[in-house]
Amino acid sequence: MRDLTPTQDLRLALLQTELAWHDPAANRAHFEGLLAEVGETDLVILPEMFTTGFSMESATLAEPADGPTAAWMRRQAQRLGAVVTGSLIVRDADGQYRNRLLWATPEGELLHYDKRHLFRMAGEHEHYAPGEQRLLVTLKGWRIRPLICYDLRFPVWSRAQDDTDLLLYVANWPAPRRGHWNRLLPARAIENLCYVAAVNRIGSDGNGHPYAGDSQVLDFQGEPLVEAGAAAGVFHTTLSAAELIAYRQRFPAQRDADTFSLD
Repeated sequence: MRDLTPTQDLRLALLQTELAWHDPAANRAHFEGLLAEVGETDLVILPEMFTTGFSMESATLAEPADGPTAAWMRRQAQRLGAVVTGSLIVRDADGQYRNRLLWATPEGELLHYDKRHLFRMAGEHEHYAPGEQRLLVTLKGWRIRPLICYDLRFPVWSRAQDDTDLLLYVANWPAPRRGHWNRLLPARAIENLCYVAAVNRIGSDGNGHPYAGDSQVLDFQGEPLVEAGAAAGVFHTTLSAAELIAYRQRFPAQRDADTFSLD
């Protein structure tokens, strides 16, 4: 890892809330109200499928890749002067449906990551096409890798290869498996020597599945900086570049990491 990256602190805002089932306009309006409370930040993180809830009705709910939610995210990013990210249901140019994370910048750029690991226990693999590429973005010198929900269970896909300062997970992670969520997130931080930010939803969806929230930010030792619990709201924290660099210099486990490639 480069010894001097990143060089500036990074401000995060996590939005944990209930979602209106299958109602993109209502969810955009709700999040717009929450965004009005954010204040100064560098990165705003919304949950997985934040416009609909976690739904298998891809053919009914999908938006074009540059549809109304993408335009809305661009507007919010420009207004806030911050990146806005979260996932939604998209129909791409070749007609396939994707659980797609959008990364909207204040400058109007729109990048994306398509969820690689589709949750087969809910039949997600039958309604969506998997992603094939990881996304690595840079913000204020921070190398950030966004991932989606079930990706958390797969350490190879999450593994940093001397290239990641912040792992970011957006999710609709059900309450019955919250113990897994709360154990796997610290593991990803510790094994990658990086910060982890994870945003989940609360409430129940249209299928009656409950969500406990537990959105959180962890440091490079898996220690919590933010723990949202089951509360709704906007949760802020600032990641320290100096503390991250100092820890990696003091405990350079990455020098002994195994090399590997992904198919």
